[in-house]
Amino acid sequence: MTTLKSRSHVLVLAAAMLAPPLAVSFIPVTPAHAFIVFDPSNYAQNVLTAARSLQQITNQITSLQNEAQMLINQARNLAGLPFSSLQQLQQSVQRTQQLLNQAQNIAFDVQQVDKVFQQKYGSVSLSATDQQLVADARSRWQNTVGGLQDAMRVQAGVVGNIETNRAQMSALVGASQSATGALQATQASNQLLALQAQQLADLTAVVAANGRAQALTEAERAAAAEQGREQRRRFLAPGSGYQAGKASMFNR
Repeated sequence: MTTLKSRSHVLVLAAAMLAPPLAVSFIPVTPAHAFIVFDPSNYAQNVLTAARSLQQITNQITSLQNEAQMLINQARNLAGLPFSSLQQLQQSVQRTQQLLNQAQNIAFDVQQVDKVFQQKYGSVSLSATDQQLVADARSRWQNTVGGLQDAMRVQAGVVGNIETNRAQMSALVGASQSATGALQATQASNQLLALQAQQLADLTAVVAANGRAQALTEAERAAAAEQGREQRRRFLAPGSGYQAGKASMFNR
């Protein structure tokens, strides 16, 4: 009985060992996060948002560039002119003024002119001696000659300023043409106007000096005519004029 049970166990074990293995199939399971889902509407929205952001950045860059250019233009407009002719123009005016201040005998002063004309060019005094009349005539002649010399000196000084004015005008015109901003152009224009004012001052000085010389000449002529009448009156006055006398010739 025991032997039969042992044989049964052996047969079962052998059958199990000889039986073909069972096929086991494994089905791979894809994780949920590994699936790619494309949403066209969401993609279009993202592209539109990115385009708008890029446009805003572009606008900001353009705005910054415009502000930078505006600052550059303001800096140019506020830049001063590197050239100034003020000192040279002032020196020219001073030279002409010095020549006028060196006027001989009669200065360009209203009170002095009135005083000298009252003393030298007024009515001839009936009580003045002949010696005094001659001295007054010589003083008037010296005034006239001095006035003519002063006029020529002023003319020479103004002619000497012409070369300086030419150089300054050339430099100012060049500075005006190369001006980089409004302030430089304005300053160049102002200096050109100052040059014109200096030239007008020279012209005024020449006219004044020439007018002074001419006035002294006319005043001397008028005073000489008045003095001539007085001297003729004295010559023809009774008792003091010419007295006829006997003249002897050839010792006879």
